[in-house]
Amino acid sequence: MVRYSVEPDNIEKVAKSRGSHLRVHFKHCREIAHFTKGMNVNKAMKVLDDVLAFKAVIPFVKYTGGIGRKAMAKQCKAPGSKGRWPVKATAVYKDLLSNAKANAETKGLDMDALIIDHAQVNRAPAGRRRTYRAHGRIGKYASQPAHIEIILKQKDEGVEKMDDDEPKKITKKRSEEQ
Repeated sequence: MVRYSVEPDNIEKVAKSRGSHLRVHFKHCREIAHFTKGMNVNKAMKVLDDVLAFKAVIPFVKYTGGIGRKAMAKQCKAPGSKGRWPVKATAVYKDLLSNAKANAETKGLDMDALIIDHAQVNRAPAGRRRTYRAHGRIGKYASQPAHIEIILKQKDEGVEKMDDDEPKKITKKRSEEQ
C-alpha cells in the first residue's frame, strides 16, 4: 500500500488519488494544486475545464519569475495579476481529480459535499537528457517531473451553537472593574 504524506482521521469519509513521476512541470502542478485546495470538487472540475478552454486562468503565486501579467488573473486576485494556462499539467491534474472522484463514488460518499482537503505536489527525480553546445561542449537538458497526491473529504455538517441558559461566571476582579 502506498503511503500518503497525510493520514486522515476518518478513513470512511475520504477518497485518495496519486500519481508518481508524472512528466508535467512541477511548478505548474504546484500552482494548480494550491489554487484548487479547499475547493468543492465539482467547482474545481469546472475551473479546470475552463482553464483547458482558456476561459479561466491559474494564478501563479510562488513561482512568478518570468510569468506574464494577465487581465483574467485579476478575477482570482493573483498577486501582480500573474497567471497562465498550463494545459498539459491541468489535464493531468484533472485526470487525477476525476480518479479520486470515482474512488469517492465507489465508497458511496456524497458527491456534492466533497472538498479537496489535501493536494500536494513534490518534485520527482529529473529526467536527464543532453543538448549539444558550441565549441564541442555538452549541456544538461532536464525535465522537472512531479509527484501529485490528492485527498478528497466529505464536508461535515455544521454544529449548532449551544444555548447559554446559565449566566456567565464573573470573577471578583472583573466585577470590581465594572
